[in-house]
Formats: sequence, C-alpha cells, structure tokens
Amino acid sequence: MLSVQSVTKSFFGNVVLHGVDFDVRSGEIHALIGENGAGKSTLVNIIAGILRRDSGTITFDGTAVDFDHPLEAMRAGISVVHQELSLVPNLTVAENIFLRHEMTGLLGLNDWRGMRIEARRIFERIGVDIDPAALVGSLSIGMQQLVEVAKAISLEAKLIIMDEPTSSLSEKEIAELFVVVRDLKAKGLGIVFISHKLSELFEISDRITVFRDGHHVATSAIDDVTTEQIIKMMVGRHLGDLFPPKATTISDVVFSCRGVSQFGTVRDLTFDVRRGEIVGVAGLVGSGRTEAMRALINADVRSSGTFTLDGNAIDIADPSDALAKGIVYVSEDRKGSGLFLGYDVAANIGASTLSNYGNRFGFLSGARLRAKALEYIKSMDIRPPNEGARAMDLSGGNQQKVLLAKALDARPKVLIVDEPTRGVDVGAKSLIHAQLRQLAESGIAVVLVSSEMPEVIGMSDRLLVFRNGAVVANLDNRTGRVTQETVMSHAASQ
Repeated sequence: MLSVQSVTKSFFGNVVLHGVDFDVRSGEIHALIGENGAGKSTLVNIIAGILRRDSGTITFDGTAVDFDHPLEAMRAGISVVHQELSLVPNLTVAENIFLRHEMTGLLGLNDWRGMRIEARRIFERIGVDIDPAALVGSLSIGMQQLVEVAKAISLEAKLIIMDEPTSSLSEKEIAELFVVVRDLKAKGLGIVFISHKLSELFEISDRITVFRDGHHVATSAIDDVTTEQIIKMMVGRHLGDLFPPKATTISDVVFSCRGVSQFGTVRDLTFDVRRGEIVGVAGLVGSGRTEAMRALINADVRSSGTFTLDGNAIDIADPSDALAKGIVYVSEDRKGSGLFLGYDVAANIGASTLSNYGNRFGFLSGARLRAKALEYIKSMDIRPPNEGARAMDLSGGNQQKVLLAKALDARPKVLIVDEPTRGVDVGAKSLIHAQLRQLAESGIAVVLVSSEMPEVIGMSDRLLVFRNGAVVANLDNRTGRVTQETVMSHAASQ
C-alpha cells in the first residue's frame, strides 16, 4: 500500500532523515517507534503532505506520489491522527470531525443535522458517548483525542497514521480504540501506529520499525523481538530498571491541603506531601485528578480549602501567587498552556523567572539566560542542543523536557507534574523519572499525576486514587506492593 524509499530531509543544514525506508501493507498494523527526535514525526509529515522531502521516492496504492498539501494526501486516502491535537476549540464536535469535507444537502448547503447523526454513528462504533453538538473546547484532553480518531475514521481513508493516539486515554478507552483499530485492519486498511508505550505495540501491531537519530535501524515481525531488544535498538544502550528506587528517607510535611473543593469537580481534597517522597495521583479520565491539582493553585477557582507550607498557613490566590510561594504546576497540556511555542528554548525556560536574569542596569541579560538554558539542555538531553531553537520545532518529548526545565528554574518547594512523560520515549522517560526522584530526595515535595498505571505505581511512594472528584484511597506504596488491580478496583468501583 505504502512504500517509502531512501527519503532524506534536512532543516537548516541539520539532517533529520538519512535515506530511510518504510512500508505498510494492506490489512496490517505497522508500529513505528524511536526516541523523540528520531525522525518519526518528520516522516509522517512528509507522507501526509505537510513537509516536502529533499530526496527519495514515495509510492501509495501503486502510484508514485508527491503531495504539495495535506488536502492532497487526504483526498488520496491518507489520514493522520497527530500527537498534538489539531482541533478547533470553538467549533462543535461534529463540525471538527467534518471540517474541510462537510456533508451537504439541498442547494449545496451544509447538512449540519446529517453531520451530527453521522458523528454519533462513528462514536457508537468506537464505543464512547460524546455529544456531537458539544464544543470541543469543553471536552477533556482524553475526549478530544477520541474526536481526532473519529475525524480520521470519517475520511474513509485507506491508510491511517496514528501518532500517540492513546497518550491521554484511560485503559478502558484504549481497549475500545483497539477494537476499532482491529476492525479497520480487518477491512483491509493499513495502519501506522506510533506509541512510546511498548506494551501497546506488542498488543496491537503486526510489524515494527525502529528509527534512531534519523536512521532506519530495523524492521521486524513483532513476534520476533523482545521489549529489551526494541529498547536497545531505540537508545543504543541498556536502560536498566524502568523506575528508580523508592524513597529511602521520608521526614516532615512540606505541603498540606485541607478541605479543597470546587463546585461540580472536586470534593473535600485533603492530603500531605512529605520531604523525600513522591505522592502519585491516579484515576480514570474524568475522575477529577487534574481538576484537583488546578484547584490547588486556584487556576480553576475553588470554593473552599486551606493550606500550609513548611508548617506555616498560607493562602494561594492564583497561579502566579502559587509560583511566588514556590508551588509550581506543570500542565498536562504543554501546547495549550505550558509553552510559548513561537519562542525559543531559552525564552521558555526563563519565562517564569525573568527577574533572575537581570544585569546590573536592571535589563534582561540574554547571555545569562542562554547560559542557564544550555545547562538544562545538557542535563536533560534536549535535542537539538540549541537554546535558540523554537519550541514549536521540537519533538513532543523534547518540548516536555523544556517544560520541566522551566518548572525547575522556578526553584520549587512543591512540584506538581501532570502527565510528565506524555508522548515521551523510553529513554527520555528514564531521565525524567530519575530527575523527579532526585528532586524528592533533595527535599522538594513532588506530586505526580499520571494516567499510565505502571508509571504512577512505579514512581510513587504513596498513591492517591481519585473517583468522582474525591480521593477514595490513600495507599502506602513504599514496599512496591500496590498493584494495578488494586488501583483499578478503587478507581472503577461504584
């Protein structure tokens, strides 16, 4: 169905694809994997007509193609579910699904009713309940991801490329999505599936291709490789244990909240975070875990709640007040509320701390800011290692590293990280996990929110499980005996 041969691509002299090969057969699910910056997204953008290749050939459905625009690829039968959501928040769900291929009725006018009916039919097929008339901006990130999948299905494509489609979904939603993906495969479609969750690739794919540093490393049947072999091909080294050891010493309370509530979403949140420990926050999509973290800093106005920091009662008026007191929240939505995508890496890292980079005349010292950015670039392996690169030009994983560096530059006393490794490869995950453990050991109170059950269990010393806006379980995990089944029994119980 699709054949990519010897494709190269450079940006400003930096080669990101070195003559790569890749192919997809009808009726198969082909996993494409590699570290962030390996070239996966660049290849996808070339196939989809978003970027032009420098050299090489692409054949689709038996015909040599050279798309000048994404619409040409869509009309040829190629649909992409991008890692970063590309929906229009002030349009309805149905309007987003049929954007640029609207259904029409009499006199050529848009058939809004027909589009809502068809959108509902697609959702019934996926097995989720989303109102086609709802504004996309009112939906959670997880629900928006499902709208992206529905949009791709509506195009009746021959080839669907799914770039991290499960990064914001619950286990139940992932299982429902996989039913749809297998159904599409059975109908003869080709599926390219990109994910950093290796367990998903073994569950869903037929073949796997590994990229590293813009090179094609290997293509193999999924049954012929192991997790360890894939990781070594991706990163060129053995990573060791997936998660760092649990806390060795836990001492006094750094931060506590009592009775935090928010109308309709959060109910009576009470917990402490002690020096040296990582408190994990788990729960299904819609459980209120993110809303609770945002209520702590009053990003979403809470109705009640009291706080102490280092034993002293404090008030948290708004996010800037929280930041000034050393309470730093790292959003799950790095694109919408985490980074300034049009600015460079240095500007993003220093965005919350510009007053620390003044010169003796009171003006911003660009040299000092760039020097500090280079320190973070080195310690966090941000690629490319260029403090002047725009955030929008980085891969999703490297954007995540910049977002974490921005938070660390604020010198937090309390660090709340929401989905810190969403869309991040195994090598970068290992680095971020080690950083979070080091921060906890240095005395920073760390709260980790994650929808990935192995991560939230593997990283946390204590685990808060949310359901319907409230904490329904507070589990001691220092012995590492908490299981996914235990967490799910609390998260999904009625």
